[in-house]
Amino acid sequence: MVPRSLERAIMARARTGEAISPGRRTARAQKELRRFVAAAKARGDLDAWRRGRALLGYIAGRRVVELAAELDVTRGSVNRWLQWFEALGVDGLVTGKAPGPEPKLSETQRAELTAIVEAGPLAASYRAGVWTGPMIADVIEQRFGVRYHNHHVPRLLHQLGFSVQRPRKKLARADAEAQGFWLRVRLPAIKKKRGPVAAS
Repeated sequence: MVPRSLERAIMARARTGEAISPGRRTARAQKELRRFVAAAKARGDLDAWRRGRALLGYIAGRRVVELAAELDVTRGSVNRWLQWFEALGVDGLVTGKAPGPEPKLSETQRAELTAIVEAGPLAASYRAGVWTGPMIADVIEQRFGVRYHNHHVPRLLHQLGFSVQRPRKKLARADAEAQGFWLRVRLPAIKKKRGPVAAS
């Protein structure tokens, strides 16, 4: 993370074309940048390639606006890359996915939850024969002492290899033959009667 004071100083220099200090413009630094660009191209990392090309272009005297248009990125992105490079050198251009929070359940707990879900809600002392998000959240809290919001339960189940199943609603006393007749004969007749809608 670039300190706020350094960020402001870099932004001020970016407007005058000096966002990169002389120490970061050396022949050695430029050679390292060219290696970074070549390695990014070789592994097909377009984002890293863009960052490196933007820096080389800026050091060569090109304007941020030009580089942003050529590389199909925002000026803000180019300015951010300049900040990263000024603060950390080529290492500042290497990005990775943010690590995110630690999982709430351990691998052992996840395996146990998988077994519970596979056994079904009846085996877990529920009356329903189908799992719901709130039921699973309740099981997790009772068994492991961890609270999951109902909106996060589907994501957790997906991570465990389960998919959401939505039951089709069917009336218990519905006459299948009458439904078939309605779909084959009555519905098409209703649609024919409507005719085209007149434009106003």
